Amino acid sequence: MADLTRLTAAETAELIASGGVTAVEVTEAHLARIDAVDEKVHAFLYVDREGALAKAREVDEKRARGERLGPLAGVPVAVKDLFTTEGVTTTVGSKILEGWVPQYDATVVRKLKEADLVILGKTNMDEFAMGSSTENSAYGPTGNPWDLTRVPGGSGGGSSAAITAYEAPLAIGTDTGGSIRQPAAVTGTVGVKPTYGGVSRYGMVAFSSSLDQGGPCARTVLDAALLHSVIAGHDEMDSTSIDQPVPDVVAAARNGDVKGLRVGVVKEFRGEGYQAGVLQRVDETVELLRELGAEVVEVSCPSFTKALAAYYLIAPSECSSNLARFDAMRYGLRVGDDGTRSAEEVTALTREAGFGDEVKRRVMLGTYALSSGYYDAYYGSAQKVRTLITRDFERAFGEVDVLVSPTTPTTAFPIGERADDPMAMYLADLCTIPSNLAGNAAMSVPCGLAPEDGLPVGLQIIAPAMADDRLYRVGAALEAAHQARWGHPLLEEAPSL
Repeated sequence: MADLTRLTAAETAELIASGGVTAVEVTEAHLARIDAVDEKVHAFLYVDREGALAKAREVDEKRARGERLGPLAGVPVAVKDLFTTEGVTTTVGSKILEGWVPQYDATVVRKLKEADLVILGKTNMDEFAMGSSTENSAYGPTGNPWDLTRVPGGSGGGSSAAITAYEAPLAIGTDTGGSIRQPAAVTGTVGVKPTYGGVSRYGMVAFSSSLDQGGPCARTVLDAALLHSVIAGHDEMDSTSIDQPVPDVVAAARNGDVKGLRVGVVKEFRGEGYQAGVLQRVDETVELLRELGAEVVEVSCPSFTKALAAYYLIAPSECSSNLARFDAMRYGLRVGDDGTRSAEEVTALTREAGFGDEVKRRVMLGTYALSSGYYDAYYGSAQKVRTLITRDFERAFGEVDVLVSPTTPTTAFPIGERADDPMAMYLADLCTIPSNLAGNAAMSVPCGLAPEDGLPVGLQIIAPAMADDRLYRVGAALEAAHQARWGHPLLEEAPSL
């Protein structure tokens, strides 16, 4: 039998459904893979071995009884440690929640369980999703399986690394400023930020509430679509959830075709700071779209140049409010409570010990931006820029069906290279941030290896809100065309661990 960890999620699901393998055998294969390589990769913060095997046995028993199961029943999945999981540690990559065990499931986790997927464990991440490299985790960095001395992207580098290292065929991530798409780009995988409100945020520990969005991470476009269809949909527990039918992303992924599609190339996403090899692979992929029958035009969105500045006022402002709940009084870490200190002193000592440098930096920025006398000059102005960005998208989508750009300006950089330069780190999200500010849908798909360093390059596809199926249509067409040219999936070129 073929190595079960190398199969796609769709292939695994079909094999389980046909009786060719059991869910327990698939789960055991992935747990063995985690045992073999995760000491090097550090994709997981917690592996729920007993829970995963119990769920796999449940799936096999349901199948034996002839019960109807979902299309991904028995397929393993890794979950970013930002989603609450009943009875399982949820740390959000932070010491302030070390050892915290929630009493309820996030809606995304509940849907995974109801669809009979097997949750392997919780993946590493930048603390509270604040970062672009997964170096800000309180539990140590994750390595990029292409080159373990380089970052796997952030903040969800653990999820992208897990699927790249064949530790899981599927993973769940979150995207506040690019934290699904950016890791996908630098690991040669597929990552999707659904339309804001398309996937419930209930039980997802908040960083920036108007920007945060959960979504699928996978090795193929079809696998991402299958996972997307499981976790998407309206949720009464989330006031920002969209009460509309979920676009048929699976059908779009199965029938990728771009003939007659108008594709806009974003003029502002190139130039200084962009790696030559990244632009080369993106330009080649744009030409491929023409060959596949798409009409390609250049589109200008001038407000996108201000997106980074607006984001780093809006996101820290919202995070300073959201993280105020970590006060050592209700849950999580508590430092200095020896009976001699006031509640305020205990809170201060706990936050000093529990929050990392990047979290403190953003809380301070946000608190300053929201303070009396500065609100209009900073936060208010950033929200005006956000409106301009949304209008630029509206104008662009009046002319084209989708937009494309590089996902990241560069390939994966070495661990530690930008540790002392926050601005250089923030620039990694330059191309992804506008979609978070506007709330529309976006995807990263592999488009080759940069000639300078042999590392993956991602192409970003952007669609209007609630037109997520267009992402999968374009992504599937490009995936098929690229693999026909390469003769294999891009990940087959990655060095084996």
